[in-house]
Amino acid sequence: MAMIVAMDMDGCIGKGNGLPWRLSSDMARFKRLTEADGFNSVVMGRRTWESLPDRFRPLPERVNIVMSRDTDWEGEGAVTALYVGRAIEIAFAEGSDECWIIGGAQIYEMFMDRVDEIHVTEVQTNKSGDVFFPKWDRSLWSQQ
Repeated sequence: MAMIVAMDMDGCIGKGNGLPWRLSSDMARFKRLTEADGFNSVVMGRRTWESLPDRFRPLPERVNIVMSRDTDWEGEGAVTALYVGRAIEIAFAEGSDECWIIGGAQIYEMFMDRVDEIHVTEVQTNKSGDVFFPKWDRSLWSQQ
């Protein structure tokens, strides 16, 4: 499993219920990586799902798994999971070659010890917003 995130120099990943910046190159990278190498799943929280523009919801060519504590929540084109193990089970039961964790902050934290790769886009700014990537030890990860 892999994680993909864009963050500023302070670890900020969001502002309100959206991204604090618009980087077309990062969006293209996100699409290329999460759609590449076969059939993939993306796991996100409900607020991340709701922040997606209608025209991209669900994210095409990927199984969209949305984690929510609300047992009645449903999103058109999404599969709902209440806990981490269930999200992973759904991803691979659907035949995914790769499962991508795409946010938000709580989802990143829940999956941090389960991913093999973290793909980071570092945005060269700071004080961008109010939602932050969980604390992590970069020295435990190799840079490529």
